[in-house]
Amino acid sequence: MEISKDYLKQYSILLEEWVPKEASIAIAMGDQYIYYVAGKHDLRIKEGQKIKPGSIADLVLKCGCRTEAVIEETLFQLPYYGVGYPININGENAVVVVILPPKPTAPPYRFLTGKLEEEWRPIPIEKIAYMESLQKKTWFYADKEPYKTNIPLKELQQRLPESFLRIHRSYIVNISFIDRIIRDFSSNLLVLLQDGTELPVSQSYNAEVRNVLGF
Repeated sequence: MEISKDYLKQYSILLEEWVPKEASIAIAMGDQYIYYVAGKHDLRIKEGQKIKPGSIADLVLKCGCRTEAVIEETLFQLPYYGVGYPININGENAVVVVILPPKPTAPPYRFLTGKLEEEWRPIPIEKIAYMESLQKKTWFYADKEPYKTNIPLKELQQRLPESFLRIHRSYIVNISFIDRIIRDFSSNLLVLLQDGTELPVSQSYNAEVRNVLGF
């Protein structure tokens, strides 16, 4: 199947807004990579190169869901932290992979300090119901109060305990605060929190949410 470079380039342009500049971006379909843009963390993938078993591209194509993991250097002679998303190109299953340096090992957050009006308050992590990225700012909510933090959502996610689940590009939810999960009028999943807050589950996180919550 012949696919133009301009068509594939649109995926990397969309990702530029929210991935670090050092990231490399790969697109794979079938059994090979069909597009690659090298960043500072360059795996030197060639277009037409076969997908290696155990790589992020391989894992996403097999499970059909968003996947993230640190991959050891045995595959590409360079370790990397990859996040892969299933996509569809002309009716064919494909995957776009964001490639970054391995995540640093840092302990999970025990609290976050947020700004409420003109005060800064440290909030224990277990009291936070959910986190939101809105208009390039990050907020977290505890006892229905909105607290602003300077830490981007993607950085928060790397150091949150396992009780937190990414459900959307803009939302991370504390599983302990989920009351139930329903479908909206378009059959998309909605997470309802115990305080009545409704949060959408995006299609790219649908499979992961089902896998983690077991339904």
